[in-house]
Amino acid sequence: MAAGLGTRMRSATPKHFHPLLGRRMVDWVVEVGRELGADPLVVVTTPQGVEEFDGVTVAVQDEPRGTGDAVASARAVLDGFDGDVFVLSGDTPLLTSELLTALLDEHRREDADATLLSFEPDAPFPYGRVIRDESGSVLRVVEERDTTDEERAIRELNSSTYVFRTPALWRALDRLDARNAQGELQLTDAIGHVVDDGGSVAAHRSDDHLAPVGVNTRADLAAAAGVLRARVNEAHMLAGVTIVDPTSTWIEADVELEADATVHPFTVLRGRSRVAAGAEVGPHCVVTDAVVGKDAFVGPFCYLRPGTVLEEGARAGAFVEIKNSRLGRGAKVPHSSYVGDADIGEGTNVGAGNITANFSHYPDREKGRTVIGRNVRTGVDNAFIAPVEIGDDAWVAPGSVITEDVPPGSLAGFAPRQVTKEHWVYDKRDDDSD
Repeated sequence: MAAGLGTRMRSATPKHFHPLLGRRMVDWVVEVGRELGADPLVVVTTPQGVEEFDGVTVAVQDEPRGTGDAVASARAVLDGFDGDVFVLSGDTPLLTSELLTALLDEHRREDADATLLSFEPDAPFPYGRVIRDESGSVLRVVEERDTTDEERAIRELNSSTYVFRTPALWRALDRLDARNAQGELQLTDAIGHVVDDGGSVAAHRSDDHLAPVGVNTRADLAAAAGVLRARVNEAHMLAGVTIVDPTSTWIEADVELEADATVHPFTVLRGRSRVAAGAEVGPHCVVTDAVVGKDAFVGPFCYLRPGTVLEEGARAGAFVEIKNSRLGRGAKVPHSSYVGDADIGEGTNVGAGNITANFSHYPDREKGRTVIGRNVRTGVDNAFIAPVEIGDDAWVAPGSVITEDVPPGSLAGFAPRQVTKEHWVYDKRDDDSD
């Protein structure tokens, strides 16, 4: 379910679409559904959110009439389906396939018509209470705003994560009404209707008190990000990656790291970046949709932007920014340079303060590209005005602006030589005092 607006986020962006460690919040829930092998995988959304989803079946809740109505909106696309239906909230990004598999196992072991995921946190949450009879059987779920004082003291909370037998689900939804504090058709009421119809309801208690919790505010979002960061980092470390300080390192969900890669503190790896074995990244680096090859080095204080590829043994050093460029094997941009839309050959060394100027004065022209060959040595403070090509083994003199191609093995550049005007400051000062 991803049809809620999430007013408590205080944002123009719907709650389920807020970014969370490289994905939208709802995408974490969709992904866990895929891991379970759910088929069909249905997302309930608002009419405005239909185009926001790809690769899933979309059902539309035309009006925000509550969670029960949201689930009922999926009935048409599930026509003819007679299996077990998971119902997951789009704001529960911490759910895991292991926990949901345990929920399904409980559901089938108890031969239940409905099974809910419950938990007992150490601190109270404003969640619905699971009401049981004297024998311990689940009778109903009561939302906190509808509870009595006695019911509010119950510690077992409903997580709003369920699995239903399809016929029991549709019968229960048909009986929903809005006679509650929220004035909505609430899915929680369906649990009591299943029992009233003579069905059985089971509950699987989660030992993990964080996984079932939903996100309602930006504070919740930050807390969820911290949990996911720890999970992602732990998985990489168990797979052989060295993360020097996991608490200061942010690695998004779709980043790939090979064993024996090293990530230093205060590093952010984003998008679909890939870091190969033996490579080191950081400290204080941001890498977005870039490839860091075997035994390459990045940082400190380096920014790799989308489309960047560092081949084996290449180096992007301190205060370097690289965008949409390829550094060949062993090539180096050691410090304080910008490389954009460029190809730099094997073994080349780019001096400090270099930039590739790839802009175009004409709006209908593509940006030019700078090609620097193999084993080139550039000087400090060079600018390359694209499109331009520097041949293999060429050298570039310091302080030069290169606007024309340089043949292989050549020395190019030579900015105007220094001119010194002796006593100019003193003479100027004397003139001003007259």
